[in-house]
Amino acid sequence: MARLKGKVAIISGGSGGIGEATARVFLREGARVMLVGRSGDKLGESTARLQSEGEVKHFVAEATDEVATRDAVDATTTAFGGVDILFANAGTEGVAKPLQDLTYEEFSHVLQVNVVGVWLAVKHCVAPMVERGGGSIIATSSIGGLIGFPTLAPYVSSKHAVWGFVKTAALELAASGIRVNAIAPGPIANRMIKSIEMQMSPDDPEAIHDTVEGMIAMKRYGTNDEVANLALFLGSDESSYTTGAIYTADGGFTAA
Repeated sequence: MARLKGKVAIISGGSGGIGEATARVFLREGARVMLVGRSGDKLGESTARLQSEGEVKHFVAEATDEVATRDAVDATTTAFGGVDILFANAGTEGVAKPLQDLTYEEFSHVLQVNVVGVWLAVKHCVAPMVERGGGSIIATSSIGGLIGFPTLAPYVSSKHAVWGFVKTAALELAASGIRVNAIAPGPIANRMIKSIEMQMSPDDPEAIHDTVEGMIAMKRYGTNDEVANLALFLGSDESSYTTGAIYTADGGFTAA
């Protein structure tokens, strides 16, 4: 069964591990997909890998660039006729440092990408979703939006902010038939977690991996596909009575 038949989806951070995996799942379930990201080369590579799955295009836009974000939404409506699903997934881990060693630029950059970027994507998708009679917005938070983690103050702060934004947006947009939810991935086996491991322990990143893995009830990192499957549920009509919620995909990390 094509669970997203007739739906149009925008995925920011579209060339990243979670973004591309979600695009693949969405395409297989009948959606048409616009990938958005800051690297034209990476977007082109992702688009090429996904072409056989369905109708997919890409648009280059920095998450913090409002004009480019607006243009990406406009390009989607021109190409596909509207917007039904937004997966506001673009994000950065930033630098891993004790908070007193962070520069203003390091802290603010993470907030700009992870918080302002989500707001801009949502802002410009509201009108086309209203025209379609509603839609589903999914924002990528993190288990870092629910708990703290030493040396990741900018990232953790930004992901807490995403969760607060999602709750507020859900209340504002419910009357328009737009659902807004957050996904909170735990450690996922992709580029971002490898970057964090290397920053925290350049000489022995595997030690960080082993330590974190030991904190997970299921004793393993998750996969991009496991996050994508959760995004599929939230993007589909199966979650029609679901809004203002945050869903973990963390193997039980936050259950303790």
